[in-house]
Amino acid sequence: MTKRRKKKSKKGISNLTNTILSILKKERNKSFNYKQIAAILGVNDASSRNQIIKTLAKLTAREEIEQVDRGKYKAIVTAEYYSGILDLASKGNGYIISDDFEDDIFIASNNINKALHGDEVEFYAYKRRKRGKLEGEITNILKRAKSEYVGTIQIQDKKNFAFVVADSNKMYKDIFVPINKINKAEDGDKVLVELSDWPEKADSPYGKVLKVLGKPGEHSTEIHSILAEYGLPAEFPYEVEEYANNIDISIKEEEIKKRRDMRKDLTFTIDPKDAKDFDDALSFKVLNDGLFEIGIHIADVSHYVKPDTVLDDEAYERATSIYLVDRVVPMLPERLSNGACSLRPHEEKYTFSAVFKMNTKYEIKDEWYGRTVTYSDARFAYEEAQAIIENNLNYQIGTSINTIDSKIPKEVSLTDKEYSTQPEIAEAILVLDRLAKKMRSQRMREGAISFDKVEVKFNLDSNANPVGVFFKTSKDANKLIEEFMLLANRKVSEFIGKQKPKKTFVYRVHDEPDEAKLAQLQTVVSRFGHKLNFKDKNSVASSLNNLLKDVVGKKEQNLVDTLTIRTMSKAEYTTHNIGHYGLSFEYYSHFTSPIRRYPDVMAHRLLQHYLDGAKSANEEVYEEKCRHSSDMENLATKAERDSIKYMQIRFMQDHENEEFLGVISGVTDWGIYVEIVSNKCEGMVSVRDMKDDHYYFDQDYYAMVGKNTKTMYQLGDEVIVKVKSADLVKKHLDFFMVGKPE
Repeated sequence: MTKRRKKKSKKGISNLTNTILSILKKERNKSFNYKQIAAILGVNDASSRNQIIKTLAKLTAREEIEQVDRGKYKAIVTAEYYSGILDLASKGNGYIISDDFEDDIFIASNNINKALHGDEVEFYAYKRRKRGKLEGEITNILKRAKSEYVGTIQIQDKKNFAFVVADSNKMYKDIFVPINKINKAEDGDKVLVELSDWPEKADSPYGKVLKVLGKPGEHSTEIHSILAEYGLPAEFPYEVEEYANNIDISIKEEEIKKRRDMRKDLTFTIDPKDAKDFDDALSFKVLNDGLFEIGIHIADVSHYVKPDTVLDDEAYERATSIYLVDRVVPMLPERLSNGACSLRPHEEKYTFSAVFKMNTKYEIKDEWYGRTVTYSDARFAYEEAQAIIENNLNYQIGTSINTIDSKIPKEVSLTDKEYSTQPEIAEAILVLDRLAKKMRSQRMREGAISFDKVEVKFNLDSNANPVGVFFKTSKDANKLIEEFMLLANRKVSEFIGKQKPKKTFVYRVHDEPDEAKLAQLQTVVSRFGHKLNFKDKNSVASSLNNLLKDVVGKKEQNLVDTLTIRTMSKAEYTTHNIGHYGLSFEYYSHFTSPIRRYPDVMAHRLLQHYLDGAKSANEEVYEEKCRHSSDMENLATKAERDSIKYMQIRFMQDHENEEFLGVISGVTDWGIYVEIVSNKCEGMVSVRDMKDDHYYFDQDYYAMVGKNTKTMYQLGDEVIVKVKSADLVKKHLDFFMVGKPE
């Protein structure tokens, strides 16, 4: 009996047609022959080469590619290509935000083509078959948003390699790391990994471990992971610290002669009680003609931070200080931020000042800008200044330290009791408070929006463990400082902005709110009985202010505050002034915090540049610096929010299985987000854990509805939840739904 010979199975290259099209479209300005394509695919056997040749011929016949030279092929471009930024969802799909389209373009996961969240990409758009809406396919990655990721390393001992599972749910692939590039990491360590390559045929990107951050869940590991995730520094390079340490910070007589000497003017600072850097101070003088002379004095950082130095380069790269729950990551080394540039009491300092002569109606009769030297007579905490305001503690009703002490809350410790010998300081605070209230009232009448959102703060023990939560609110003393800082920022930018010919300057701008977002806000707040009027610009501001005032102290306050802020455009830095909508200012800049914001340093330099009579600075150079500053501010804000979220989860670890009253802050098809009333911690109730019924998401009502019982959990509802788990590693706070309060 003759044995039947088995047919040899043909091994083909899978999905070759789409792969070749992808290669040619990606490099659509180049031509390729079959050998080059084979090299890209990593094949060199005769069967694979023949398959490539046949596929090229087939695609040419279908007029999807063209033969531009003998054996050389290019893609036939029939679509118009656009660029935009990819915004990935956690499930792998995404959207491209592009200036060429009014709406975001949906990108299915199979059309992402190795792009990552935040990447600048090239794409073409086409109509979806079912709904007729636009969909896109990414054809090229123009610029990676980032190359470094934080994650947990999983070492495959027997396979001689490792994978890093990224913390971010936006990273949809684990990162492959050869064993010789794990940098002494141990299995399970949290690491910082850098992407080095993503080969054409590889399913995962390749990377190398840059730094071992520590064990997941440990406090220092998680805080450093937050900074590393956004590419933010944890410490200063040695050469920057060394440069700062060698700066001469003494006050020189020859330098004083170049400045306006205001050391004899009554001057003081008002800051948070735990502040270490004081970059602004106020001076106050009663003039003979019934006017007040008020000086807003700002640390002259530009005197020490000179252009084209390692110190300036580092400050520019950082662009801002970062305020995490347990620490500050400063823009400048401590010798400057907490020392030379900090307007500490009883010390002479170089300052940059805006000085105004003002009457009791807060009308400005004269203004002056320039470099000064000042001496701070006293330092107040906000609580101390607030006590003076609330109790009208001026020189007429007693000046003894015992009188003032008795009016200040017991939990507040006085920072500088020497002001008891200077009763005029208390009087100055009362006068400035009255002026600030008039300025604020005028701003509100002119269309400014009053955002006084409650800030969540933590009481930490010596090991940075959260032992309590408290809420920080803005009182009169805070608003006093705010109004005079706003005044300086507005008038400095106005002083430059109105000059002819036009001068390049750094503005802080804020565009008008998006109409679609305002409509969404109106839909939500109407559930709580609030009505909004969006007839024109003035009615929008007035209506939003009334809303924010009406919700104070109510269950929906934090939700409404948050949603209202989200309707606003993002403020940013630019040389192109469009005004500041939220403050209702035609001109506005950041001038008053150069210790912690680089744009303020730029504003100081430009102001002095123009005071010296120089020509307009290069707009293109400063616009790029503004863009960088806005980007870094955005990253710092994200890191700060992540640190609060981390600390909230850590705080709730001690409260597992406890029940809390909460307010529904968000509803999605996968679950309900609930914010606990007593501590503002937000967690999620997964729809899979709601076992009493089959729930579905009703988008029209922002609600989760039970199919059988018709029980409705709607945005803004009060609910009782029980803590299911507080996972520090995954950054998840999960609840069980107990029900609605009776």
